[in-house]
Amino acid sequence: MTTLETSGNGTVPAVGAAAPAAGDAPGTPVTPHPRRARLRMAGELALFLGPALALFLTFVVYPVVSAARYSLYQWNGVEQFSDATFIGFENYARALFGGTDPATKSAFTTAYTEPFQAAFTHTIGILVLSLLIQLPLGLLIALVLNRRFPGRSAVRVIMFAPYVLSEVIAGTMWLIIFDPNGVATELMHSVGLDAPAGGWLEDQTWGFWTVFFIITWKYIGLAVILFLAGLSGVPQELQDAAAIDGASWWQTQWRVNIPLIGPTIRIWVFLSLIGSIQLFDMVWVLNQGGTTGQYSTIATYMMQIGFFRSDWGFGSAVAVIMFMLSFAVAIFYMLVVLRRDNTDRVKKVRRA
Repeated sequence: MTTLETSGNGTVPAVGAAAPAAGDAPGTPVTPHPRRARLRMAGELALFLGPALALFLTFVVYPVVSAARYSLYQWNGVEQFSDATFIGFENYARALFGGTDPATKSAFTTAYTEPFQAAFTHTIGILVLSLLIQLPLGLLIALVLNRRFPGRSAVRVIMFAPYVLSEVIAGTMWLIIFDPNGVATELMHSVGLDAPAGGWLEDQTWGFWTVFFIITWKYIGLAVILFLAGLSGVPQELQDAAAIDGASWWQTQWRVNIPLIGPTIRIWVFLSLIGSIQLFDMVWVLNQGGTTGQYSTIATYMMQIGFFRSDWGFGSAVAVIMFMLSFAVAIFYMLVVLRRDNTDRVKKVRRA
């Protein structure tokens, strides 16, 4: 017989040929059910986003909506809210221009509008001075600390230490230093200069500048750390190439380092803007914004008028104004300033 075995059914495979395994047959790809896939995605979103969304709604959205509601009433916060008097936007009118009633406009201007305008002016002043003083000062310190020298790590820790101190501890310390009989006054007398007669913090001229000095000391460490983090990502080869081309140290910083940490600088500016508008704790510890409000902010004035004068309706209106100001600044800054950084980041992700 030949190598082909014959049978009544036909020809069998050649001797030595391997029979196909049962599991090697190509199977039909399993397509997930669309409804099941949607349910799974919804479950994952609920699992991961649900707790964060619940916290956001509870501690952000609900307080904002409640404050907006309270701001439309005259309410002392003690009686039942159902007994409060609805006055519409009168609280906002009192804060901005003394109210709408000509009979009480003069009194409300003195009691509400002028203190609010002073607090608003102080807040804007701190915001502008933070950009004009803290930004270049923090950037200069970061550029210096980015160089290698003995004791650099210790200096970095010293620069960042005030930021990690609690506001209560730092504020109490500076209250002792700037006491009328404190260290600052004795230091001025030792060099033949006169200290403010009413005290550093209570003086109408020196009070605001003293508080801004304390704020700068407290928060400059955050700017330095952020800028140092940005500088650590600048390639050393670029700085070496600039040095080979004959650039001085300052030219290297101005032409290479500072432009490359531009996104970090813009992020700090954003944090500084929002932090200045909402500044409360440090100023509150320093004698609650001053006995005459000489360095009060919007947040400290809100606390004074809302809790200590039991005018929760007007205090809620001040809170809503502060929120709207922060929200407007944040949206404008993100759309105008941070838009380029976000666009470049998206393009890099798409290219990858």
